[in-house]
Amino acid sequence: MYAHTETELDHLRRRLAETLARISPDHRQPHQVLGAKRTIGCVALEVTQRCNLDCSICYLSENSESTPDIPLDTILRRIDRIRADYGVGTNVQITGGDPTLRDPDELERIVRHCRDNKLMPALFTNGVFATRELLSRLAEAGLTDVAFHVDLTEKRLGYTDELQLNEVRAAYIERARGLGLSVIFNQTVFQRNAHRVEDLVRFYCRNADVVGMASFQLQADTGRGRNRNRADVISLDTVAERIERGLGARLSWDNVLFGHPRCHRIGYALVLGPQGQHVLDLFDDRDALVEMLKTFDDVCFDRRRPTRAAIQAVEVAIERRWVRRGLQHWGSRVCRHWRELLGSRGRIHKLSFFMQNFQDATDLDHERIDNCSFHCMTDDGGISMCVHNAYRDHYLEGNTGYPEAYQALRALQGYHPSEPGRRTHAPRPTRAQSGALQPRPAE
Repeated sequence: MYAHTETELDHLRRRLAETLARISPDHRQPHQVLGAKRTIGCVALEVTQRCNLDCSICYLSENSESTPDIPLDTILRRIDRIRADYGVGTNVQITGGDPTLRDPDELERIVRHCRDNKLMPALFTNGVFATRELLSRLAEAGLTDVAFHVDLTEKRLGYTDELQLNEVRAAYIERARGLGLSVIFNQTVFQRNAHRVEDLVRFYCRNADVVGMASFQLQADTGRGRNRNRADVISLDTVAERIERGLGARLSWDNVLFGHPRCHRIGYALVLGPQGQHVLDLFDDRDALVEMLKTFDDVCFDRRRPTRAAIQAVEVAIERRWVRRGLQHWGSRVCRHWRELLGSRGRIHKLSFFMQNFQDATDLDHERIDNCSFHCMTDDGGISMCVHNAYRDHYLEGNTGYPEAYQALRALQGYHPSEPGRRTHAPRPTRAQSGALQPRPAE
């Protein structure tokens, strides 16, 4: 847990109030995290546009590879801007392209600068060059999370089925084991692997001693790559159903709200036993969760040290007189599930399941953008990630702010910012109108 100064907390409270003010009234719910505990879900810090893979679904543009890396001093200034705009404790995705293509000394300095600013740095990589040595070095510099993106879209040689890639995932788990990092796995859900979601969930449950989150990113029509049109079977609802089938348990997807409910959902599971045999819904009581959010609203726990974080949580609960309510909630759950807990032999792990529903470049919903919880940092502040992906070339050219084409699209679609959520019927814009690239034929 970070020890924040009163000045830092005052700054964070002001930013939280500003965040709550930008959230549409419909989404200012008691279980809404934005404006209550977080000013943003996370901020992407792109440190390179280069990548060592050529995915069939990719948010980069055709011009990305030819774009020089952002100078290190510019990146460090952007980190300072993240701290200023979003406050301490903000989750920062160090990403690209693939960030491991940057010089390791620079990458270490980027991580350390995030940590010095009391931010939560995470490395987002395909893992090819994320060696044990590099991860150990970055962990010592203050890296909190490492997120490996592994799926069939990456066209790794010799892998033709999503489950075969568990060999790669298992190797990455061993690379990170024991380094004090929270390990995340990202995968794009598309037509060729949607039927494998249940099996992937079971794999993550078996490895919940190291894996802390599995993120399923729904295919979107943006950037380069050949696969563009999302199959009808891929939606937040259908992917949630597949995740639950893999778990053999229901999750309370609607009890934690980050920004707009059509953009993402998150569910928290307790995985019990050495092979993840039993799964419990961690936050099935919304009222208890809301009380917990209020109790720990200004507390940032270090995910790298879960045991210490648990002790600190108890200390804060005692100090803020939440112990009785906490015992009532958790005590009743222990009574209901004592057999599963006893059979776990002390092997109890939290495993989060996240679904990210990125928008198509040609069909941006501006009410969702105004309630966005995922920004990308530019020299002039954060931009909704969906807008950044749709107009990437605008930002690669050094421009900032929302482009004129985007503002024109807002008007074309009849969106009125003064009346949140109101849209009139308008023709669907073409990719040319949206400023995005022309599509390639389907793969």
